[in-house]
Amino acid sequence: MSLVNFFRRPDYTSEATQFIDQLKANKPTLEAEQRAGRALLWDKNLNRAEQADYLDGRVSQQSYVYGTSSHPNGK
Repeated sequence: MSLVNFFRRPDYTSEATQFIDQLKANKPTLEAEQRAGRALLWDKNLNRAEQADYLDGRVSQQSYVYGTSSHPNGK
């Protein structure tokens, strides 16, 4: 005896999903091109020594940046 699910809705795909599926079908190299673009801009190896030098060279900001001694009206 098999149970029938009377409340099951038919499979639904949104217009956006249909568009993306059609785009991928028309251009199969799309995902590879996206990965190449990401690698070009984001996937970088960090030089830890240069990063440490950069962090060591940071100067902390004053608590009130407009109250410096170099201000013309400062005392």
